[in-house]
Amino acid sequence: MNYLDQIQRGVDYIEANLEQPISISAVASGAGLSQWHFQRIFKGLTGDTVKDYIRSRRLGKALEQLLNSDKKIIDIALEADFESQESFTRAFKSAFDTTPAEYRKAGKRRPFPQKVKFDQDYLEHISKRMNTVPEIYTQKEMHLVGLRTSFFGTDSEKNNIGEKLPPLWQQFIARLSEIKHTVRGTCYGVVRQIAENSDELEYFCAIEVTALTDIPDGMLAINIPACTYAKFTHNGAVNLIDNSINYIYSTWLPRSGRRHANTTDLEFYGADYNPISDASVMHYAIPIN
Repeated sequence: MNYLDQIQRGVDYIEANLEQPISISAVASGAGLSQWHFQRIFKGLTGDTVKDYIRSRRLGKALEQLLNSDKKIIDIALEADFESQESFTRAFKSAFDTTPAEYRKAGKRRPFPQKVKFDQDYLEHISKRMNTVPEIYTQKEMHLVGLRTSFFGTDSEKNNIGEKLPPLWQQFIARLSEIKHTVRGTCYGVVRQIAENSDELEYFCAIEVTALTDIPDGMLAINIPACTYAKFTHNGAVNLIDNSINYIYSTWLPRSGRRHANTTDLEFYGADYNPISDASVMHYAIPIN
């Protein structure tokens, strides 16, 4: 089964369970993917988090019921998994700039949002970047030393990248000279999943070393196992890296016939990287089978 089929299975699971509580881990499990990888690919394809998509589908179904049924608003709210009519009304007004009661009374018919159908034409439509051909290479085992944090990515409703990663890099660069036995020239951002049924990730700012001795206080050793990687070039400001990652996960990976190896994603910051320049160049690599 390919990724497009798996994401479609997740969407079908959501559609079949709109009237009851839906956990993202259950959606991902139904699709046969870990929670993080399902969320990463889903966000790349749709531009929405899974939670936002579920909410929009429930509100869309509520629109239909308000116009085409005589159900009480409280019953529609509870079926859409809202705790109360008040919370449903707040969400409805935020989405449609009117209350459910006002919408029903006015009889304004808005298109009922249809579920997403994932196909090649849709992928080409939503992808805003040029097709990128990665370098496929075998990464030898590496030993790195660096600083660690945990975070939630842009594909999560808990996204806190801006709070976590820039301060970590500032701390790391300030202490880089403390690390012994370094392989100079490239620093690495190391991204990996903490648990299969969670979208929380861990991130390391790190540099390769030839010996794991004399590790500075507060720093950690990171082992990167040997693996085949697909390495992509990102041109431009680093704050646009998520666009490149979306391309990798939403367009290249589903088309490639490859599978993510469920180990460590790598960011490469070498001599061509400049955090304040639009001419900056960095690389992002995913492990593949």
